[in-house]
Amino acid sequence: MDPTAMMQIGPIRTSLIELVAVAFGLTCVWFMKKERVLAFPLGIINVLIYMYIFFVTKLYANAAINGFFFVMSVYGWYNWTRKDLNDERIRITRCAIRELILNGFAIIILFFIIRTILGKYTESHVPTWDALTTAVYMVAQWLLSRKKIENWILWISADSVMTVLCAWEGLWFTAFQYFVFTIIATLGFIEWRGKLKG
Repeated sequence: MDPTAMMQIGPIRTSLIELVAVAFGLTCVWFMKKERVLAFPLGIINVLIYMYIFFVTKLYANAAINGFFFVMSVYGWYNWTRKDLNDERIRITRCAIRELILNGFAIIILFFIIRTILGKYTESHVPTWDALTTAVYMVAQWLLSRKKIENWILWISADSVMTVLCAWEGLWFTAFQYFVFTIIATLGFIEWRGKLKG
């Protein structure tokens, strides 16, 4: 069976590979919400599949960011499991004001770089939205790998946009995935905020 072959599920056309990616993605984010390290190997499988899917659908920045997610997932996996000199694992913390400002600048700079590349060198249908979500995701993944609670706010905002963007491209199950991601990210923020207070 060809995993890229299109099939009909109710009124929606999809492929087996998209369904597999969605399953790994949802499971990964659920485990991330629960602060479980198993999220990282599941996430690695998800991003490798989506590198292919987004390249085929010409969402080039989102294809590239999944390569970045791969690297950051390996780093996050290491960072979440390592112990410090006191034999303790990394804890959930907040960003300092300076760090928030630097992250904001990073999003803006990344957006302009990615938007320029997409506009000049690709036939992306939605270069501005593709660049914006990619820039936000890059900073969100960096913060997640360091267990900064603000990562969830960035995921919520970018996942909301990606829900619409994937629906626009006809990736209905992926759009559904991003919609569920938005909900899980909201729950993740609430759950992590409770742990931060504790």
